Amino acid sequence: MRRGFFWTALLFAGLFALAVRAQVPGFSGVGREMAQPVVVPPDHATAIFAGGCFWCMERDFESLAGVVEVESGYTAGHTAHPDYESVSDGRTGHAEAVRVIYDPARVSYAQLLDFFWRHIDPTAKDRQFCDTGTPYRSGIYWQNDEERNLATRSRDALLASGRFREIHTELAPASSFWIAEGFHQDYYKKNPLRYGYYRFACGRDARVAELWGESQAQRGRE
Repeated sequence: MRRGFFWTALLFAGLFALAVRAQVPGFSGVGREMAQPVVVPPDHATAIFAGGCFWCMERDFESLAGVVEVESGYTAGHTAHPDYESVSDGRTGHAEAVRVIYDPARVSYAQLLDFFWRHIDPTAKDRQFCDTGTPYRSGIYWQNDEERNLATRSRDALLASGRFREIHTELAPASSFWIAEGFHQDYYKKNPLRYGYYRFACGRDARVAELWGESQAQRGRE
């Protein structure tokens, strides 16, 4: 009986998490205004990652020393000017992604890669946690040969370690990064209660802790 109650509660929590994601202004015809891209400061660099829900990826990366800003957006698709509704429906081929603006004097691209891996589930194909479908695939989108080599080596090192039998995270050259609607930028700051319950109900931190250990899971929440 207790076990049945647990799975029932987990199911309802997951459904609530999906409802939070679905009931955003983009689907109701308001709040579709795209945000303005952040101007990258001199001597700073950018990196593009996809790890499922961009609200969560934005929150995690903004906790990392050396990261000055994170933007939510869409990348790796086949249409121009995608919006949340069309991306979520899978019509554009895009993934929800983040553009990380960072200071290379304080944090390296290799360190960003290490942080990224430890905040996703690389074993999941075309999904992350409770969000399913190609818009929620994980990916590393390199912008030059150095990034490509570092990303490839980091993936290969994970496989060689024996921690994972397979990794489904996409490694591909960067394409256009389309900034998402203003509603999505800093969502975790503007809607802390709704965001917090979504993240908990989606099981993100629980799965990360299972894969990487509790200390790693905590890194994105401190």
